[in-house]
Amino acid sequence: MITLKPEKGYLLIAEPSIIGDMSFNRSIILLADHGTEGSIGFILNKPLQYKLKDLITDTDADFKIYNGGPVEQDNLYFIHKVPDLIPDSIEISLGIYWGGDFEVVLDLINNNKLKPSDIKFFLGYSGWEPNQLDMELQSNSWVVSMNMYKNGIIEKSYDNFFWKEKMLELGGDYSIWSNAPENPSYN
Repeated sequence: MITLKPEKGYLLIAEPSIIGDMSFNRSIILLADHGTEGSIGFILNKPLQYKLKDLITDTDADFKIYNGGPVEQDNLYFIHKVPDLIPDSIEISLGIYWGGDFEVVLDLINNNKLKPSDIKFFLGYSGWEPNQLDMELQSNSWVVSMNMYKNGIIEKSYDNFFWKEKMLELGGDYSIWSNAPENPSYN
């Protein structure tokens, strides 16, 4: 079921059919880039047990860290909505920005000038080679959705109910999947 074409700033919602994929099962991904050279995104709803202070010794900040995807999981990435404070940011869309000067970010956090509602951190990212995402869409691995939250997506609660919420929004057969256990063999 391909309804929308993927674009920067859109969401990818994992189809229930990719249950066996540990990285993407019940994932919601924000597409940070999509073009002829491939696609990059960050999983929004997979919090890790880490806080920023666990990974960066120069801070005692308790900002949550999310699993951004299976690629380069030893690197820290971030999206934010304060490009006026963070130089070298790249606009994704709808007031959402990716990256920028990390030293400035750290200074802003340590001086209480950034809140968790302004920025979200990820270990790793989700990446697709040219045409790979299109093939996955044709095989019904993902549903593309517009980001109705705009830059509020950064502060949205990303508990286990986000995927369920999106399934209910899609309606039809997806509504049935919203209440299924994460691993159907547990049923």
